[in-house]
Amino acid sequence: MPLRPLSKRLRPATAVVLLGSVLLAGCREVPSVPDAAGPTGQPASTAPETTEGLGGASDRQSPSASAGSASPSASGSGSDTTASTPPSSSGGTEVAAAVPPVPAAGTKPIPGNAVRIAEFVAECKFSHRLPDDPIVVPGLPGGSHSHDFFGNNVTDAMTNLGDLRGGKTNCAPKVDLSSYWAPTLMADGKAVPPDSATFYYLGEGVSRDITAKIRPMPVGLKMVAGNAKATSEADSRSRWSCLHAGHVGASKDFVNCPAGTKLETYLDFPQCWDGKNLYRVNSAHMAYPQADRCPSSHPIAVPKIRMVLRYPVSGDPAKLRLSSGDGLTMHADFMNAWNEQELTRRVRDCINRIVKCGPDGEY
Repeated sequence: MPLRPLSKRLRPATAVVLLGSVLLAGCREVPSVPDAAGPTGQPASTAPETTEGLGGASDRQSPSASAGSASPSASGSGSDTTASTPPSSSGGTEVAAAVPPVPAAGTKPIPGNAVRIAEFVAECKFSHRLPDDPIVVPGLPGGSHSHDFFGNNVTDAMTNLGDLRGGKTNCAPKVDLSSYWAPTLMADGKAVPPDSATFYYLGEGVSRDITAKIRPMPVGLKMVAGNAKATSEADSRSRWSCLHAGHVGASKDFVNCPAGTKLETYLDFPQCWDGKNLYRVNSAHMAYPQADRCPSSHPIAVPKIRMVLRYPVSGDPAKLRLSSGDGLTMHADFMNAWNEQELTRRVRDCINRIVKCGPDGEY
């Protein structure tokens, strides 16, 4: 990755303000697929911020629930203009320029053989590895544990929306310039990048009537999922399982995968937005649904991102560790830099109409 100009990488004022936050930084996640802790739907709650969380084309199996259950939550109020101007910020809060509207009703014919699941995907690859986190400890190079970055190739501790828009991506589609990252997996002390990283954008988690009203995420939205400081299953949102080995039960910690299979992890991001902030400390601007609807404090439903990472690892999990700790501490971060028109098209055609789409946003 090309080095950033020294003038950009050194931001003394920011570093002084944020230095104290290094000790407070952590992370949290949410799986929507059945896991060892219980069924798909998790109780709604605001997403705690001291947080951080992770798939491939040939092996890709849709992690969505059945088509009949696909559906997200609450519409919410706000301006009907799309956010396209730079966000304003104040301290640890970044305010959205506007609330993206619910997309106009789609008119594209749906083929008879279409799979009726509200889903589109971004298939990404490992890009680079750094001890940085531009959400939890922004402006402090080396201030975090190691993260594996996917998608945009410019992400480091200093990254902002303008950087992402000027960068390049290894994701399909190329219109997704977003950045995704998760802690580095270590096997016998050696870093192991995942073979694949799939980011599913889903309409599940809320009732069907809400699915039809899901809006695109605002440009510049930042989110964290999972708990980088988890010490028990009760405070972890991680999910580990084995690809093509369903007989091995899922767990919140690492599992023993048979030879010839791969270790995989699932993590769901919160999908209810407060309609005002692109970011708040502890991801307080985001929440998980309650009873298939978004809570009144976070009324706007956006697509649920499910990260699925698959690693070329099997066998005794005693050799495994994340840079943040054991398997319970899996977490993930997301900075939205999608092309706004292309994201809106996918939400309209794939999510609102409950049709499974590929990376190109087509049926």
